[in-house]
Amino acid sequence: MTATSATAVRAKARTGGPKDDGPNLLEHFAGWTLVVVLAMLVTQTGLL
Repeated sequence: MTATSATAVRAKARTGGPKDDGPNLLEHFAGWTLVVVLAMLVTQTGLL
């Protein structure tokens, strides 16, 4: 087995982690919405 074929075999063996395509638009929107809501909560309660 050459180093190239060993690397190719190792690259195919996924461990169930996140996919390579990255987050989609809905996930970005949901994340930023959570950040804004948390910032509003912190400022309204006077914690900052």
